[in-house]
Amino acid sequence: MKLSSAKVCKESKGASPSHGGHHRNYLHLKQWSHHSVLPLRPVDQLEQWSSVTVDMYNNSNNHHQQQQQPQTSHTSTSRSSDYSASVGGDNREASGAGVKWASRLLRECARAISDKDSSKIHHLLWMLNELASPYGDCDQKLASYFLQALFCKATESGRRCFKTLISVAEKSHSFDSARKLILKFQEVSPWTTFGHVAANGAILEALDGEPKLHIIDISNTLCTQWPTLLEALATRNDDTPHLKLTVVVTANIVRSVMKEISQRMEKFARLMGVPFEFNVISGPNHLGELTKEALGVLEDEAVAVNCIGALSRVSVEERASVIQKFRSLGPKIVTVVEEEADFSTTRHDFVKCFEECLKFHTSYFEMLEECFTATSNEKLMLERECSRSIVRVLACDDDQDSEGECERRERGSQWSERLKEAFSPVGFSDDIVDDIKALLKRYKPGWALAQPHQNETELHLTWKEEPVVWVSAWKP
Repeated sequence: MKLSSAKVCKESKGASPSHGGHHRNYLHLKQWSHHSVLPLRPVDQLEQWSSVTVDMYNNSNNHHQQQQQPQTSHTSTSRSSDYSASVGGDNREASGAGVKWASRLLRECARAISDKDSSKIHHLLWMLNELASPYGDCDQKLASYFLQALFCKATESGRRCFKTLISVAEKSHSFDSARKLILKFQEVSPWTTFGHVAANGAILEALDGEPKLHIIDISNTLCTQWPTLLEALATRNDDTPHLKLTVVVTANIVRSVMKEISQRMEKFARLMGVPFEFNVISGPNHLGELTKEALGVLEDEAVAVNCIGALSRVSVEERASVIQKFRSLGPKIVTVVEEEADFSTTRHDFVKCFEECLKFHTSYFEMLEECFTATSNEKLMLERECSRSIVRVLACDDDQDSEGECERRERGSQWSERLKEAFSPVGFSDDIVDDIKALLKRYKPGWALAQPHQNETELHLTWKEEPVVWVSAWKP
């Protein structure tokens, strides 16, 4: 058996920029003070402002990689189909879901690793290696990416594999292809735009009427969130406020593109007629090290702290102190957006953590399958992004030096309990909820907004009734 982890335009306030025949898709204002923060459709964004993100595994030699598919990929489709038929039988739901062969094999392998059953581990890894393929159906892809993590766990090579994946990501990302990737993802799925709309709406309402705004952006959005907020500020009926945007960079891969992001943001602000200042804070190893002085917070500024996909990368032990640090900045509003999963309380039980990780990524992969075409390169790149996360969660111990990153997601209810120690929850207004509902109507059926349950304030984006992303807002 041979197993390898490698296999495994507006000139002044009030004017409207040209869209080349495309119209903005904003809601009609219900009252003079509310401005919809729905993002432009990707084709309009591309004409107005080039959205930026970094594809963690965008490889400019993608075509060359496809030519080097594992040898088993030529027959893996038929093999997986045969195995799926044998384990599925007639015991399938009307929807055709039933018990998937990949989930069954992967669970057996995870239990064998937990039990240290070397003979069973060897057999199951060999079987997964024969059936998996990153170019096959959803089951084959899940098997391929989880096989890598299980192999790393079984051989205690997770740290080395994780560092290799980081190195590949940092060396191979492309600015232009990353821009196209985020635009395409926003076009076919509300996975990211849901949080943008909700957070922007909460920030605009909390800072309404303030002359000097300071948004501290601790997120992985790479400023794709802010063009619509700038446009909303430009179309306010009162005087346009001065906006200072401070971006806290915590990932090495982001640093190389921040200069270009800064130039594009400043150019877009000029087009919108919004007085604008853009700052980048690079270098803090821990969010708990941030201070008012380092962030340039002034006494006459209304501060908002925006966290999207960032808090899950803070070590579990440091989360309470980071939340207290946010409070010390004196914000009027704190917005938090994270993916709905629990990799925190399960981290000391490998099988439970594996189950949670598999459940989350199965939903994500199935979403990508339905939202993208079968041959989409963007879909392949998004799937590859998951490999680092899966390896980090399942094959790296938290006390290991894994490039300063953590992957311990927590559910909205768990984060709410933490945040309540320093903040009070802020409910989302009917205007914001209506904006989110209008956003979801742009996409294929299957997406929905889950309203908060009793004593909850966070909103959940659901995919086929499964919560996948949540957003909440807080004030001191």
